[in-house]
Order: sequence, then C-alpha cells, then structure tokens
Amino acid sequence: MTPAATESPADLVITGCAVLTHDDRERIGFAEDSAIVVRGGVVEEVTGAGAVTGRTARERIDARGQVALPGLINCHTHAPMAALRGIAEDLPTEEWFNDVIWPVESNLTGRDVELGALLACAEMIRGGVTCFADHYFAMDAVAAVVAGCGMRALLGEAFFSSQGAEGRERSLAFALRHRGAADGRITTALAPHAPYTVDDADLAATARLAREHGLPVHLHAAENRDQTEASLARHGVTPVEVLHRTGVLDTDVLIAHGTGIVESDLPLLERASGRTAVATAPRGYLKFAWPHTTPVRALRDIGVPVGLATDGAASNNSLDVWESMALTSLIQKSTENDPRWLTSRQALHHATLQSARAVGLGGSIAPGHRADLVLVNLTGPHTQPVHDLAATLVHSARAADVRTTIVDGRILMRDRELLTIDVPEVVRELGERLPALVDRSHGRRIQEYGT
Repeated sequence: MTPAATESPADLVITGCAVLTHDDRERIGFAEDSAIVVRGGVVEEVTGAGAVTGRTARERIDARGQVALPGLINCHTHAPMAALRGIAEDLPTEEWFNDVIWPVESNLTGRDVELGALLACAEMIRGGVTCFADHYFAMDAVAAVVAGCGMRALLGEAFFSSQGAEGRERSLAFALRHRGAADGRITTALAPHAPYTVDDADLAATARLAREHGLPVHLHAAENRDQTEASLARHGVTPVEVLHRTGVLDTDVLIAHGTGIVESDLPLLERASGRTAVATAPRGYLKFAWPHTTPVRALRDIGVPVGLATDGAASNNSLDVWESMALTSLIQKSTENDPRWLTSRQALHHATLQSARAVGLGGSIAPGHRADLVLVNLTGPHTQPVHDLAATLVHSARAADVRTTIVDGRILMRDRELLTIDVPEVVRELGERLPALVDRSHGRRIQEYGT
C-alpha cells in the first residue's frame, strides 16, 4: 500500500495549473503543470500534477489553462464607499471632499456601511482579492462582513482630532476588540486619518498606543505634493517629518498614497524602526489630475515595500487591483522615462510579496503558508498567445479572468460563482437606502478638507 493511500484525504487538491513562484532571491517564476495540496487552510505541498494522481481529497479542481497566483491584496481602500461609487465626479480634491463626500458621510449608518462593505467584498472576491486593508467608520459592521464572507482584512477605525479624545479611544477599542477575529483572518490597526486632520499630540498618543499594544498604524500621509508644500509652508516640515517627530515611524506603519513624498523624506523612511510600507492607488491620482505619483523606484531602493491599492470606489470607481498593477507599471515607465522599469515581473512582485509585507502577510504559494490563492483563466482571445506569462498577467489579463478565489483553503468563488454574498439582495436594499444616504441638504460635514 502506498503512503498516499494510507493518509487522510487532503481538503483540496488543485491540478494542472501553472503556479507563480518566488526563488530565494525573490525573483518571479512559474512552475508549469503543477498541483497544490491544501490541508487545514494551509498549503501543504506544491508539486508536479503527476505526483497527486492518486491523492484523495475532499475537493478537487482541474485548473488546466489557468495560473495560480497568491491572492491579490488591496493595501488601502475604504470598502463601504462602494455605496458612493460615481457620486462625486470630475472634481478637484478639495471640492470632492468638502462639497460631496464629507457631507454625505455625515449621513452614514452602520447598515449603510455594512451594505457598502458587502458590495465591495463581492467585487474584490470576483477580482481575485483575498485580503484588503480598510480605513473607515463604523468598522464593527465591516468586521462582521469580513467574518461572514470569508475574506482576510486589516481593519482600522478612522478618527480625526476634531472628534476629541473619543475618536482615538474608539479606534483603539475597535482594534483590541477585533484583533485576531474570524479565526485569525482579521488583523487590526490604529487609524488616524492624516497629519492634516490629526494633530501632533494625537499622532504621538497614537504611536504610544501602537507600541504599547503591538498594533500597526494605517493612515494617509503626503497624499499629494500640495499637502507636502502646505505642510512645509505652515509648519516647516513635510508630512513624513511629522510622522517621524511624533513617533509614528517607530511603529509598523502603512502609509496611503505618498505621492507627496520628497527626496528629503527618504532617509527618514529608510531609518524608520518599524515596518514601514506605502500603498499606491494610481487610478485616483490620474482622476484628480495630481502631477506626481508614488515614487516606487526610490522607495524600493531604500527597502520600503510598495503595495498595490485602489483607494475607495468613490474616487477610483472600482476595486480592481489588476488595473492598479497595470497602471503602476505603465505610470512608472512614464515617470522614470525608462521602459525597462517597472517590468511585468517587478509589477507582480509588488502585487504579491510587497503587498503582503505591507499588511504583515507572507504572499507566496508555498508549503506552510495560508492557502490564499486565485486561479486565473488565460484561454480567452485577449490573453492568447502567451509569449511572456508575466506580461500576459499584468497587461492582458483582467479581473474577470479570475475563475476561483480561495482564502484559508475555503473556496469563496468557484468558476465565477460567488458563494458567500447575495449580491442582488445587497443591491436591492442599498438602492432603497440611497436617497437618505446621499442627501446633502442638511449642510453638515464630518470634517473640513484644507491642507
């Protein structure tokens, strides 16, 4: 009797696919005609398809013509803002916030947040996103959605200094209450909004709390060059210097956007004692006509991971990380005036290992790693023929080519069928609630934008 015949069945065996791999120098490669064995939510083995011919499993997937990738990670978004998709179009940043978004957000209820998060999670699962870093309000509702739909998430309750000490305390209470929830799929962060809405005293207090409780910090900083120039003019320091002097850079910090990071900021980021990462969401920068983008090359040169993101659907209109990957590659080529940067393999590195590091995960399909992976179909006419598999994935494949999405070994979508969220019911109820949600006649704002 063979060993395979005597062992207990695997939970899942995937056969016949190409598997994206990383070597010991973190270079991207592909193992053709492979198999992935999953047990207890963990990748047990990655081997040749022939090696699992007789292997018993509770569930099998024939993935011929598909590529297995580590699940994509949306490193910065505001999932509930899917409910506000398209509500504030063709506006400069200040008007976008003050005239539309912050008045509408003053109407938010917990149920609005929950429905928006459900819609966002459905979109992300269908696009091959297995984990997202979220920064918003009423985050208990988002945590419940994550627990129910099966995704993985880094969640933080956002706050402004205008809320007083209560805002910071609420962010801490949320982080401690939900840390490790959903069988470990939920991790948490403290979430001050930004240096221009959270004062130095609150940022310093946040840094102290983060160190005391072993929590990361997720915030917006140096979002654009205007913010950096305004900070220099008013305070004599850049937003990154504010993070340095308040101790935020001594924590594990995830910085959203960073298109306003300047050369003098780089030594501070390089010397930061915590795990520092930046999330780039290029589509929004194009929509707002910001003249700069995240300095990916400079950050990579100093060892700061840059993860891919979409921001919220109110600014980006989609939660498509595939688009973020392609745009990051193309915009970096243009910005650096160098077609050799960012290559397709480098873009995949940002989409996998660097995005995972940004949120404290592993990012590989390898034995011992959590089984968060997606299967991408490359048999369509827009992805054929395949001369360069990395280029096909980055520049030809689309979110709709994702066939199967798996988190912790659980199949959340199989053959494009979403298994954990009832989208028509979410859309129906959200439609009923929209008139009250989008009303701006009250004249309220949750905050004032002015850098």
